[in-house]
Amino acid sequence: MSKFEDIIKADVPVLIDFFATWCGPCQTMHPILESLHDKMGDKVKIIKIDIDKNQALSTSLNVRSVPTLMIFKNGELKWRASGVHSAADLERLIKQHGE
Repeated sequence: MSKFEDIIKADVPVLIDFFATWCGPCQTMHPILESLHDKMGDKVKIIKIDIDKNQALSTSLNVRSVPTLMIFKNGELKWRASGVHSAADLERLIKQHGE
């Protein structure tokens, strides 16, 4: 868990995507997150976490469905939602919570 805590303490927004390889909507999120990364560059960190390989972390954060997206800034959870979201919505949320 300490590595995760180090990641979310960044002074730029950190978008965490909890996903599973067997999850169709998670596969839909992959190109959306790639395009978001291409557009926003170093203004955001995007981290993908496989719930099957990180069960303890997923359980501790109460991830019950995938994809679950979270935005952290300076170690603080700013936003959380499950399901597929557009790149435009995510960009708006990152800017809103990244200030």
